[in-house]
Amino acid sequence: MGPQPWTGVERRSNHIPVKLFALVLLVYLTFRILFSGFVVLLPVPESPAVPVDRSDSREVAVGVVSDAKPRKDKCNLFTGEWIPNPSGPAYTNESCRFIESPQNCMKNGRPDMGYLFWRWKPHGCDVPPFNAQKFMEVMRNKTWALIGDSILRNHAQSLICLLSKAEDAVEIYHDEQYKSRTWRFPSHNFTISLIWSPFLIKAEIFENDDGESKSENRLHLDTLDDNWTSQYTSFDYMVVSGGQWFLKTAVYMENNTVVGCHYCPKLNLSELGYEYAYSKTLNSVFHFVATSEHKPIVIYRTWAPDHFEYGEWFSGGVCNRTAPYKAGEFDGREVDRVMRKIELEEFNRAVALDGTENAAHLKLLDTFQLSLLRPDAHSGPYRRFHPFEKDKNAKVQNDCLHWCLPGAIDAWNDLIMKLTLDE
Repeated sequence: MGPQPWTGVERRSNHIPVKLFALVLLVYLTFRILFSGFVVLLPVPESPAVPVDRSDSREVAVGVVSDAKPRKDKCNLFTGEWIPNPSGPAYTNESCRFIESPQNCMKNGRPDMGYLFWRWKPHGCDVPPFNAQKFMEVMRNKTWALIGDSILRNHAQSLICLLSKAEDAVEIYHDEQYKSRTWRFPSHNFTISLIWSPFLIKAEIFENDDGESKSENRLHLDTLDDNWTSQYTSFDYMVVSGGQWFLKTAVYMENNTVVGCHYCPKLNLSELGYEYAYSKTLNSVFHFVATSEHKPIVIYRTWAPDHFEYGEWFSGGVCNRTAPYKAGEFDGREVDRVMRKIELEEFNRAVALDGTENAAHLKLLDTFQLSLLRPDAHSGPYRRFHPFEKDKNAKVQNDCLHWCLPGAIDAWNDLIMKLTLDE
């Protein structure tokens, strides 16, 4: 038998629940409309039972600016490209009197000027140009030291030239060979010392300024160079770098005993290699910094690649390019990768040793990639005054390791300002 049709009473009784539901829904919607603005403005308490992910608040990584800004403002300062800079350099060889002759490419007759009109642009952010006045104000009553080899001296010249836009430096010390020097900016009581220490460890060097050796250098791998460690507690900021001198022939010593060498076939010693010496040296340097009670800001600048082509500095190598490489166009040589790997390993080991409380005082200035892309920015043949004046086809020695000033390494100081002042 099929279903029976509803009577009028059944229809009315079944409408009651529907009407009640509609009334409740209407009241609820009216309440939401009237009070929704008020509810939105109420603070939402954070439940202590729910873990909060704060991984975006600070980022700690090699080469990454660590600050409390949103992630979109963070970038790796050391990965990017060189882009045109029509405004040109911050100074010239005429406005800065501190450029040494081998780096004064314009005075020495370099004809092309294109290498002056580029600036470093990290991916995802910008590095402001060096602001001498701001830097000097922040560093009032501070003492800086730049410790290393001739590339560090090249770097120091750039820094002094940039700072001279705010105040002229006064030289208050130099050694006999002018390799170690100290400048003071009187009105800011700001001092910069350049300390010659090409190996960073104790070394007996038998080589002149032209690279000619009368004997093998002797390196004491277990003893840091007293030239800088004896002054360590007087510095507020330090820039340290090394590397290139470790490629030279050398005898290695530990506990005042010869343990081996690098490239000394005539001496009948074990070949330990420059990698061994460099790794051991950086380990000692970073251990000293990490365990010292004095905690200056210590900036380690990474390996500076050269750009010799068709030979080395002693065999006719040249660097005559007039524009930067594009990313991926040149990856460097095997020695570049080996030395950089050692540096990063030892730096990261030191940061771990230093601990989170003091880790902020040890910083990495990773100038490797931005320098690798600038084969056009070296002194080349213009390390000497007008090398082709008498003979345009003259064969002259090129310098494809040190840098013209002004030039590409001014960007190193842009990065130093970013690293130090942002903190």
